[in-house]
Amino acid sequence: MGFMLILLALNIVCVVVCHNMAKARGAKPVFWGVMGALFGPFAIPFAYKAKPADY
Repeated sequence: MGFMLILLALNIVCVVVCHNMAKARGAKPVFWGVMGALFGPFAIPFAYKAKPADY
């Protein structure tokens, strides 16, 4: 049970990090938050490389 809580906490941290990083870089923060939820830590480098969104 403790291992599951650690994985859940890591996933939530990845969502927040991807969202904030995308917002700071001008990319779509909701999209990158979802990518952080789906792919976890693997999405962080891609969110860092994300280009600004064309709204």
